[in-house]
Amino acid sequence: MRVMVVDDHPMWRDAVARDLGEAGYEVVASTGEGRQALRVAAAVRPDVVVLDLQLPDLPGVEVARGLGASDDPPRVLVLSASAEPEDVLEAVKAGASGYLVKSASKEDFLDAVRRTAEGDAVFTPGLAGLVLGEYRRLAAQPAAPEGPVLTERETEVLRLVAKGLSYRQIAARLVLSHRTVQNHVQNTLSKLQLHNRVELVRYAIEKGLTERD
Repeated sequence: MRVMVVDDHPMWRDAVARDLGEAGYEVVASTGEGRQALRVAAAVRPDVVVLDLQLPDLPGVEVARGLGASDDPPRVLVLSASAEPEDVLEAVKAGASGYLVKSASKEDFLDAVRRTAEGDAVFTPGLAGLVLGEYRRLAAQPAAPEGPVLTERETEVLRLVAKGLSYRQIAARLVLSHRTVQNHVQNTLSKLQLHNRVELVRYAIEKGLTERD
């Protein structure tokens, strides 16, 4: 297993790397800077990154976010001196697979690295409940609508526009005034942040509105 260590304290970083090496892991890189960590990780492609949150040039959460955005993202195990709820939740939101405080034993740390590589979510006892509680709270909140919401009438007008009908033809089809049809189109353009009929037609095609009879 290929592991990378990111921590700005040289002695601690070396000790972690040594423990990993003695346990049979291949330490492919170690660094104390966040930006360098992102560059090196892209080159050496570790399976797991053991990451501290307090780095001199770039916050650890930003490093985790950057690692997660790569083509072949490694799993991230945060190893931090902080057990503050805010730090834990920020790290998880940034893409960390697990979170261990530095007071953990060597055995617990090595086990956490192994489990992280296997895809487990590993947390220092007590922190797992915190994360689970936060996700439950978020899940209980009403979901935000995905994108702008058109009314039934706006959708009907949009579908006819996409079929190539003129405003007057749409007005006759739906028994509406020409002005009302224009207003529906303008409202739809505004909601979708589009500029003209061509863009409206493209949007309708992408949403499959032209496939209806």
